[in-house]
Amino acid sequence: MTPPERHASLSLALIFALRMLGLFLVLPVFALEAGKFPGGDDPARVGLAMGIYGLTQGLLQLPFGMASDRFGRKRVIVLGLLLFAVGSFLAASADSLNGLLLGRAVQGAGAISAAVTALLADQTRDVVRTKAMALVGGSIALVFALSLVLAPVLAAHIGLAGLFALTGVLALAGVAVVLWVVPPEPLLHTHQPRGKLSEVLSHAGLLRLNFGVFVLHAVQLAMWMAVPALLLQAGLDKAHHWWVYLPAVLGSFVVMGGSLFPLERRGYLRGVFLAAIGLIALVQLGLLWVADVPQVSTMATLLFLFFCGFNVLEASQPSLASRMAPVSVRGSALGVYNTLQSLGYFVGGLAGGALLKWGGPHSLFTACALAMLAWLCVAWPMQAPAKVTA
Repeated sequence: MTPPERHASLSLALIFALRMLGLFLVLPVFALEAGKFPGGDDPARVGLAMGIYGLTQGLLQLPFGMASDRFGRKRVIVLGLLLFAVGSFLAASADSLNGLLLGRAVQGAGAISAAVTALLADQTRDVVRTKAMALVGGSIALVFALSLVLAPVLAAHIGLAGLFALTGVLALAGVAVVLWVVPPEPLLHTHQPRGKLSEVLSHAGLLRLNFGVFVLHAVQLAMWMAVPALLLQAGLDKAHHWWVYLPAVLGSFVVMGGSLFPLERRGYLRGVFLAAIGLIALVQLGLLWVADVPQVSTMATLLFLFFCGFNVLEASQPSLASRMAPVSVRGSALGVYNTLQSLGYFVGGLAGGALLKWGGPHSLFTACALAMLAWLCVAWPMQAPAKVTA
């Protein structure tokens, strides 16, 4: 990467990290803490309050992405972060489950993922695009692991309201990063002819990626409905779950750095991509196999393999989407992509909870494995990207 590309990549990764830290800090304790509010004795309503963030995210990613093509990336990002902060403070002041639901919905309305990803694509060359996207994906994965360690400690001291207030402060810090740290955005969107959404919706390669990102994040959220319980069943106290998560995440980064980037440079991205999908499918079958008598060592191995596949896909998919999309509709293309990602979270939470309730972990992991195999079939015809050169 050139120094400007490193500057852009790191500063935009920081925005994602600040925003996702605020989001992830709440997730490990939300279900338990929400149960203390009036109306919190209804698991379905608690689940809705938890998942509605993904729904409003999904509904607004495309409008925000299209707006970034027309009005500029930074303006849209700042607006989204301010909405996220408002929602966080609303949730912090809530005295009922309905108040929490409203706050979570407004949080989700700050749908900036498409605009941030489009800005990163604007400021990096194709040859380093996957590496730039990996920095963003890596920041999210590290923040997720960090939140698993910090959330229980912070919740014990400042409660759920304090956590939501902290998420609002982190969002405002993100605004400061956008205004004073992120490099000035290029004016590509003003110099290019206006594209049409139909270009995005009729593009076979983008459709495959959109289907894939939906499946990936639905499976990710669904499997996490059961994984913590399996670790408890294996004898690992919930306060120590990070002993498994953190090494798995960090080790997977090493594997990704040693495999994805060198193989992409040699023109083998398609093979790595398909292998990562297949690996996650095998992990679901492994979880199905150990569900009755889980062991910590086996669970740790399976989660390490999951993150190896997940991080490869999380880095390569948005890179491919940004390279396939015409520049004039890049924000719109990434808006559609992030819409399917957010809806995947929403559907994964709902379907995962329902499968776990009615059929137990066996039904859940079987469904996840079948979803990954369906994606493998859809992705198989993808064209091998050309070797990227400087």
